[in-house]
Amino acid sequence: MKNAIITGGTSGIGLGIARLFAAQGYNLLVNGLEQNGQQIADELAQEHEVRVIFSSANMQHSEQIREMVQQAEQELGHVDVLINNAGIQHVAPVDEFPEDRWDAIIAINMSATFHASKAVWPGMKARGFGRIINIASAHALRASEYKVAYVAAKHGVAGITKVLALEGAPHGITCNAICPGYVRTPLVEAQIADQARAHQMSETEVIAKVMLKKQPIKQFVEVQALGNMALYLASETAGQLTGAMLPVDGGWSAQ
Repeated sequence: MKNAIITGGTSGIGLGIARLFAAQGYNLLVNGLEQNGQQIADELAQEHEVRVIFSSANMQHSEQIREMVQQAEQELGHVDVLINNAGIQHVAPVDEFPEDRWDAIIAINMSATFHASKAVWPGMKARGFGRIINIASAHALRASEYKVAYVAAKHGVAGITKVLALEGAPHGITCNAICPGYVRTPLVEAQIADQARAHQMSETEVIAKVMLKKQPIKQFVEVQALGNMALYLASETAGQLTGAMLPVDGGWSAQ
């Protein structure tokens, strides 16, 4: 039985991925800041008859990330798969962008990917097997206005992904990034309102004219599609796939 860490695993994309991994028999450490995080972990464990532990580590703090990985290694035995999913967003023009939001987004969306990957690396290297899956974004491949910190962070995740793939290749460790377009999650729900204010449009107009404007397939991406791709990347079958930026974006990055 394999074990996985999923950061930001108690809501949105992370929770959807956690459900699919648990259904496939993975033991999990799910991380999040939700107050009901332990309850979510308990429900996953009961529903799928696997072990699920909860960590409230704050992804802005490297020492808490290291402690989270240590918790997984101590309670689950080892870590086979790390899914760096935790992320936050803020939408504003660059001249109005709050500096504290820049710092938080860079820390959570990019630096945490490095800290968590570094923490699991020795164990994966020693066992000759590891799968690191970064949930990046179409914004790791393309830019949009009003998202300077998010785009910078996700481009950074693309670079981290490629370096880890190169360094992991001799040790059976792969690293890939999934790059979704817009997924209907609580994070995106909040963006709808923010974008409406920034563009001075209604929320309905923002969805059609701004959010899905660049996606030829005019539908939000389904979380299950991301989870199924993550399951494949985590498998032994995917051992030759590494360093890839894999778009699931309705054709956005094809343009």
